[in-house]
Amino acid sequence: MKSAVETLNPTRVRLTVEVPFEELKPSLDAAYKKINQQVTVKGFRQGKIPARVIDQRFGRGAVLEEAVNDALPKFYTEAVNEGELNVLGQPEVDITELKDGELLAFTAEVDIRPALEIPDYSGIEVEVDAVEVSEEDIDKSVEQLRERFATTSPVERAAQDGDVLTLNLEAKVDGEVLEDGVAQGVTYTVGSGELLDGIDEAVTGVEAGNSATFTSELKGGSAEGKEAEVTVEVTEVKSRELPELDDDFAQLASEFDTFEELRADSRKRLEQMKKYDQATQAQEKVLDELLKLVEVPMPEKLLEDEIQTRKHNLVNHQLGQMGLDLAKYLEIQGKSEEEFDAETKEQAEKGIKTQFILDELVNKEKLNVSQEELTEHLMRRAQSSGMSPDQFAQAVVEGGQVPMLVGEVARGKALAVVVEAATVKDSNGEVIDLDDEDETAETVEATEAEAGAEEQPEA
Repeated sequence: MKSAVETLNPTRVRLTVEVPFEELKPSLDAAYKKINQQVTVKGFRQGKIPARVIDQRFGRGAVLEEAVNDALPKFYTEAVNEGELNVLGQPEVDITELKDGELLAFTAEVDIRPALEIPDYSGIEVEVDAVEVSEEDIDKSVEQLRERFATTSPVERAAQDGDVLTLNLEAKVDGEVLEDGVAQGVTYTVGSGELLDGIDEAVTGVEAGNSATFTSELKGGSAEGKEAEVTVEVTEVKSRELPELDDDFAQLASEFDTFEELRADSRKRLEQMKKYDQATQAQEKVLDELLKLVEVPMPEKLLEDEIQTRKHNLVNHQLGQMGLDLAKYLEIQGKSEEEFDAETKEQAEKGIKTQFILDELVNKEKLNVSQEELTEHLMRRAQSSGMSPDQFAQAVVEGGQVPMLVGEVARGKALAVVVEAATVKDSNGEVIDLDDEDETAETVEATEAEAGAEEQPEA
């Protein structure tokens, strides 16, 4: 076999391949055997039909077509390896010559990874938010904990803000009660802003056993978006009582004996959260600066496929689970289809560039992935997907996607190398020391799947 490579542009090549006919013999033999098993000829047992009879009855062309289809992937792969090409996606193959007994010639156009030059990235500087926890932050955290330990008790008075009510609802459109517009025994906290616009004003001042009517735009169901007349009956009013912020509360809500110890722990937890946010912010900003440093030619076919994949995942998986179509989603987001397409393209380009650059860094820095690192990464991915580690691992192995996970870990390590070399300062001018490859790996995953693809393993 002879092959030649023609560079069409920095991301696409054309392979020209010539195969002597004798190299087709294994595929020709396989073609005759396959046809033998599929057809019957009077006077011959199935599987024992001579080749000349198959040629006479079914045509030599049918045999050649079967043989070529069988042989092309093998010869294409040999040509790719011979040319030392890093191909992307499937090739566009065109058979240019097929002479029975003489020659098979074909061309294959395919996208390739562009050759990248990674410049010195040690000069990257970024600024992140300082880790500052105020007394107001602690108050808010403690109040959220306090809300979880609130108690309710029935009261004989009119409903007021903060009360927990039990309601019966009935919605009418054009005087007709909707089939899906009736609900019984709904629990609702006055002032929460949930359910329907106008319900808080309607139920405030209403005692148990009484009702009120108001008009509201329906947010879902068969009459979504229409104005409805809603009758709300209050069947029970409960007051909501919050515990006192004292040592007793600390012992009830935590492992601490005093309220001051609880506040100190809240401060510590908030600082840890803000440090995590700071690290994530630093990694994202360093990555953005790295992307600016490297010129990355974009394979058009790969970009087109990535855009379509992102749209498909959004429409058929995420939106489908929420009962939305793309038009409704864009209406909620306040975006036009043109704006959505532009954003999707930008996200797809960033994801592809990120992968290309970090993969190049993996090779340049000779980074390897240990079994322990892969296992830790798998555990994180399983947790984010809502699957058990065993289920996730089985799905990955069965889908042949272990190399995909290895690539994610390696790219995370590559970004960690860049972050370590960069100068990261907070808004107070203090230099920040970041050293957490686990968080870095998560940043890489988020960048590569910025459109919100599912966290379950997929090709």
